[in-house]
Amino acid sequence: MPQMDAKQAEKISKALSDPTRLKILSEIQKKHDDWLYCVDLYENINLAQPSICHHLKQLTETSIILPEKEGRNIKYTMNNAVIDDYIGFLQGLKK
Repeated sequence: MPQMDAKQAEKISKALSDPTRLKILSEIQKKHDDWLYCVDLYENINLAQPSICHHLKQLTETSIILPEKEGRNIKYTMNNAVIDDYIGFLQGLKK
């Protein structure tokens, strides 16, 4: 299993430092079928569409969430492998 490097962990930490991005992750995690459509986020998060797109881009660039195009819509799911690697990196910092 490849170890996460410090640079990737830093990118993820920066992405997770924003409360809106944490809310987006929470909304994705709530979905029973593991996928959340972009339009569902507009209904649940009180931000303009360009702002939500900006936050989604930040999260997808770190691979915390994975996008999948379905017709004209994009749906998102959590990337548990990256999250597990990030948690492992943080645990590796403990003595």
